[in-house]
Amino acid sequence: MVKGDVRNPSLAAFGDKRIEWAAKEMPVLLLIRKRFVKEKPLQGLRIGCCLHITTETANLLLTLKAGGAEVRACASNPLSTQDDVAASLAYHAHIPTFAVCGESSSRYYAHIRSVLAFKPHMTMDDGADLISTVHKEKRSLVQGMLGGTEETTTGVVRLKSLERKHLLLYPVIAVNEADTKHLFDNRYGTGQSTIDGILRATNLLLAGKTVVLSGYGWCGRGVASRARGMGANVVVTEVHPVRALEAVMDGYRVMPMRQAASLGDLFVTLTGDIHVIRKEHFLLMKEGAIVCNAGHFNVELDLEGLRKMSRKRRLLKEFVEEYTLRNGKKIHLLGEGRLVNLVCGDGHPASVMDMSFANQALACEYLKKHARTLGKKVYGVPKAIDENIARLKLKSLGIGIDTLTPEQKTYLSSWESGT
Repeated sequence: MVKGDVRNPSLAAFGDKRIEWAAKEMPVLLLIRKRFVKEKPLQGLRIGCCLHITTETANLLLTLKAGGAEVRACASNPLSTQDDVAASLAYHAHIPTFAVCGESSSRYYAHIRSVLAFKPHMTMDDGADLISTVHKEKRSLVQGMLGGTEETTTGVVRLKSLERKHLLLYPVIAVNEADTKHLFDNRYGTGQSTIDGILRATNLLLAGKTVVLSGYGWCGRGVASRARGMGANVVVTEVHPVRALEAVMDGYRVMPMRQAASLGDLFVTLTGDIHVIRKEHFLLMKEGAIVCNAGHFNVELDLEGLRKMSRKRRLLKEFVEEYTLRNGKKIHLLGEGRLVNLVCGDGHPASVMDMSFANQALACEYLKKHARTLGKKVYGVPKAIDENIARLKLKSLGIGIDTLTPEQKTYLSSWESGT
């Protein structure tokens, strides 16, 4: 049996325990797994997954397998893999896993091709690298594909670009668009884990510091609120006028990056776009400024530009690189510019990923039932699934809510009643 490619199989026992610990905070996914064990709704499916190989992801993969699916997995980021978890999946859960923390770019894409080698019926992405490889190199696989799912804002942007150009080859469910995903995972998960990653890497006191955030989407909102809660002075940079106005109304200073660059002690990018912080911005920064990225890809920072304008580069401590510019100023980069919450920390709390991965599991079940009726488009998670996950989460927290009375339902569906 194919085991995959992991750093050290002897780490598997420790990975088992960590996966079990995360499961305690994932009651919704465990309820779905319990049903999947009985019903086997994914029986006969091969699912290829390109996700962050973490304890939370492991619980999703175990749920898919419990539902009858044959699963293979690889990392969606070269630095986010938890090697003990990868070993546990490969050697104890018998899920072929191709993921090594710190893997090279060539090994990363070799792992993606290894997942595609078993001709999956569905792709599951975090950033759309798996489905992009299908479209670029493995189009012959499409004939057997039912569909795919996508976890992130960045990946959904890429897939919608394919759809607009009429190049998308099979239906994809944008899990990121579910309310129980982006309103919680992006805001609360990214908000907390980004700050956690920064503090683990730097031991920085945020109180009194000026933190410049690029992007005020749900992820940016989450990081902004937590940075302010720890006493930081938060500045937001944006290109979208409505989001910029919202940041102003939420009490943050808003300005262009050219103006913010000279003010910030810490910079965090969360936009999903390329070169948000560029050479001209690095030149304006304070001595000792710290720069990091919480967007999916490391392209948000112009790292090549930073290297070219530096005369010296050294690793000060784990995950902290010091760049000395030609003018003598020092800039500190965290986690090679990759996802700071996963490279320097453990990523999102399991209780948040519980909802995100419940959406993934149920989206796979939905695709198996309905893929033949779907076009080659990007679809949202069906509202009934989204709301059911919210109800299950509330139930797990011991929280009850009201229900509409027959009179209220009639009123909301009628047009006759007025003042």
